[in-house]
Amino acid sequence: MADEAAAKARRKARSARRHARLAAVQALYQIDLVKTDVSQAIDEIVSRERQDPRFDQEYFAALVRGASEKIAYLDALVGDTLSDDWPMDRLSVTMRALLRAAAFELETQDDVPSRVVISEYVDVARGFFDAAETGFANGVLDRLARQLRPQEWAGEGE
Repeated sequence: MADEAAAKARRKARSARRHARLAAVQALYQIDLVKTDVSQAIDEIVSRERQDPRFDQEYFAALVRGASEKIAYLDALVGDTLSDDWPMDRLSVTMRALLRAAAFELETQDDVPSRVVISEYVDVARGFFDAAETGFANGVLDRLARQLRPQEWAGEGE
């Protein structure tokens, strides 16, 4: 009985973080496209999502604030994984937002395995993009994860 309750709590937490990741991509999109203030973007989404029990408000705000504060660093980090003919500024606003959020999470959230981060953001990508662009996001995130967390990929073909 206790194991079942713990499993249910873990599923609920995963769902809440999944929802927070999607909302973070939406907020970063808004910040990039219309230059919305970070706090305003967070407040707008929090007010919209406040009643949803699947929404981890704190995780969402941490992702948006963190990615926004480190945007130049994250863009350089992601940009290093891209080919010379596809720099960050050539990507769609949505793809940039997604890669920034994921890069921030890979860089700072050591409690979340890199494979989970990749999987979660690839799922977010499926909501916005076709298979080719989703595959592109997967490839970029895989290269980034291997660069940022080599210890998690040790022993695998690189």
